Amino acid sequence: MANKKLKVRLLSYNPEGEKIVAAAAKLCYARADIDTVLDGLTPEKTKDFLEMLTNLGHASPIEHISFTFGIENVSRALLAQITRHRIASFSVQSQRYVAEDGFDFVLPPAIEANPEAKALYLETMDVLAERYTKLTDLLMEGTPGTTADKKKAIEDARFVLPNGCTTKMMVTMNARSLLNFFNLRCCNRAQWEIRDLATQMLMLVREVCPTIFRYAGPPCVAGKCPEGKMTCGKANEMKEKFLGA
Repeated sequence: MANKKLKVRLLSYNPEGEKIVAAAAKLCYARADIDTVLDGLTPEKTKDFLEMLTNLGHASPIEHISFTFGIENVSRALLAQITRHRIASFSVQSQRYVAEDGFDFVLPPAIEANPEAKALYLETMDVLAERYTKLTDLLMEGTPGTTADKKKAIEDARFVLPNGCTTKMMVTMNARSLLNFFNLRCCNRAQWEIRDLATQMLMLVREVCPTIFRYAGPPCVAGKCPEGKMTCGKANEMKEKFLGA
């Protein structure tokens, strides 16, 4: 068992994604047809169309491009949060088919910073791993020991696994869904793990689609904080972090 750190990779995207979005905008606002909609879309023209969409608040054209991420070493607690974002596709490593013997886990920073809490946490992980293995062995007793028998055993033994147990997933979202995801999950009010994930995902897509994701991040980077009395009060820090302003 080990404490694992978050890993995220941008696995797939359209290298001409911003041009595709600009073409969709051009079709909406200019006299163009399908045969010529991509004509004349220089980098400058593409940027102009994208900035026009931002100024108009017209977000549907950016749904034409999507991004696929590979994500490792996130907790099952994070999985419960990210799958609430419904306009996305998820493929997650199954605890029914993949045994979690000696499972890896996420160690929350607040627990890691407290020596007594850390020791208790690590001890708990050891106990749960031991119980998981013991339950699996008990449920295998009296069976032929086939792959199907093992699957049935770990299917029930997994009920003792903690939220901190790590998982792997692939996630695909279109650009509009990603902007909403970043708006909610890059905020300081979001839970620390999914905030870290969202921030890393934003930096990856900003490299390949800089205009679309130029003002992406928590609401305060491009406007007023919507949290009211619950605000973190760090809008300037957030602007510096996400916009470099």
